[in-house]
Amino acid sequence: MKIVIGTKNSTKIAAIKEIISDYNFFKNADVSSIETESGVGDQPKSLEETIRGAQNRAKNVFKNCNYSLGIESGLMKVPETKSGYMDVCVCAIYDGKNFHLGLSSAFEYPKEITKLIIEDNLDATQAANKSGLTENPKLGSAEGIIGIITKGRITRKEYTKQAIRTALIHLENPELY
Repeated sequence: MKIVIGTKNSTKIAAIKEIISDYNFFKNADVSSIETESGVGDQPKSLEETIRGAQNRAKNVFKNCNYSLGIESGLMKVPETKSGYMDVCVCAIYDGKNFHLGLSSAFEYPKEITKLIIEDNLDATQAANKSGLTENPKLGSAEGIIGIITKGRITRKEYTKQAIRTALIHLENPELY
């Protein structure tokens, strides 16, 4: 079995490799990655855009494989939050015909970061750097904003793994879908 991932982000690749080892139908799978464009903005600002980005990544790298995966994080509007938005990670698994989607839990960025993303059109790392939360220019390949604000209790890799696991529900239970 061959799996292709639509990213070169080491955190996303590690998350996928760790998750698939828990599934018998992926036993001995050959996993490779290809950098590809999401076809959406650098910082998606809606759930629809985030899903489209994950799907585009998966579809763009579906070549000579059984499954391809695209992972995209982005904002979505959430009523009653302090900033009006939460971040969510989407995993799209593509089998050549159908997409199998999964989402992570969602969390709210500090208000200043959300404001910089929405009003100044910065991506999350740029906004976190400009706000003074971190100086790490590679935050998305490290612990992520979630890792900083949870003080390491949830890292970007763990957050990404949630989305992958929920997408895999479809493949593990095809009779239900």
